[in-house]
Amino acid sequence: MMYWIVFALYTVTETITDLTVSWFPLYYELKIAFVIWLLSPYTRGASLIYRKFLHPLLSSKEREIDEYIVQAKERGYETMVNFGRQGLNLAATAAVTAAVKSQGAITEKLRSFSMHDLTTIQGDEPVGHRPYQVLPEAKKKTRASASESSGKHLSLPL
Repeated sequence: MMYWIVFALYTVTETITDLTVSWFPLYYELKIAFVIWLLSPYTRGASLIYRKFLHPLLSSKEREIDEYIVQAKERGYETMVNFGRQGLNLAATAAVTAAVKSQGAITEKLRSFSMHDLTTIQGDEPVGHRPYQVLPEAKKKTRASASESSGKHLSLPL
């Protein structure tokens, strides 16, 4: 854990120093050597830096760090609640807008029909008010069956 804390601090400082000191000869070779020194179990560079510098500094600032963590949690919770509220408001507004637009489109479609067009639509009458009509195919079948049955009676030999 000591190594990762020291390495995180090194990464932050490296970002700043890269911009200003990268022109220095053998800069990149020194960076590699420093990371190897931090990582090596023989030199224990990360442990040395942590025990000599970071641990005393972090111990003296422990209360302040804990307060910052609590404040960050509270702000994070408030921020998430606000973002959630804004997201729900946006979704509700979009849903209402879509419903209003689609209702307007349906109304315009219905207005395009005239009363004459609406009365000529077949099969729109209530079931009890429809007149009984025999389909033309059914009429042909009943006539054909009647003629066959009458023909059979006539053509029987006596």
